[in-house]
Amino acid sequence: MEKNIVIPNSKNLERVVESISKGGAGKLHILSDFDKTLTKAFIEGQEVHSIIAQIREGRYLTPDYSPRAHALFERYHSIETDSKIPPKEKKKAMHEWWDTHFKLLAECGLDKKIMREIVGKRRLRFREGALEFIDFLHQHHIPLVIMSAAPGDMLRMYLEQERRMYDNIYIVANLFEFDRKGKVTGVKEPIIHSMNKNETTLQNFPVFEAIKDRDNVILLGDSLGDVGMVQGFQYSSLLKIGFLNENIKNNLKAYRKNFDVVVLNDSGMDYVNRLMKRVI
Repeated sequence: MEKNIVIPNSKNLERVVESISKGGAGKLHILSDFDKTLTKAFIEGQEVHSIIAQIREGRYLTPDYSPRAHALFERYHSIETDSKIPPKEKKKAMHEWWDTHFKLLAECGLDKKIMREIVGKRRLRFREGALEFIDFLHQHHIPLVIMSAAPGDMLRMYLEQERRMYDNIYIVANLFEFDRKGKVTGVKEPIIHSMNKNETTLQNFPVFEAIKDRDNVILLGDSLGDVGMVQGFQYSSLLKIGFLNENIKNNLKAYRKNFDVVVLNDSGMDYVNRLMKRVI
């Protein structure tokens, strides 16, 4: 087995790969997270800020924004990462956090110009092989559904910057509302956060028409919660690939239990790309 690739059950993996291969490109769609899945978690040993954190850490908005955003982070992040807190309570807290933060962004002056400035600094980088993966899906007309708690407008800008915002890509994420001058005035419902991806059923989004007859799914994510992205979709075959970027010793057991393939240490997508060529 190659370095940084863990396959918990090779027989089951082969069975799923064979099933997806028989269906071909016309029966397949990809369901993927964005931050730290299609993008790198670390650059030169430093953890990469998520899209939201890039706004929070920069001096782009009014002077009161950063301390208020950090206060929200201090209040809610510990809830997000505390496994002892019941899921229902945690979901309520995460919705409060996201909703309050989006209102804060609007209040403190976020606009399209600032978003483009942040994206243009290229502090977020795609994982090695990720752009080739995106190109392959486009060439074979396979829908790529990106489900993320990040601002979808900026996610789109990152793809456009790489000239990869193809017509087979569908973004299910938090989308801002703008005024005529491009200033953020609010966020569209439903708000997607780290604890409700399993409730954000694809039937409620326009992308469902493009994937409803493509009942073979390859799912990519970097957190255990990402497995829930497929909930509510009636799939025939499901192949789950997890990216375990850090704290491997503590988390590998859970990832082995929940994913068919685990990619360790923020590695590239070489294995995934070879797998795609096998199934198509």
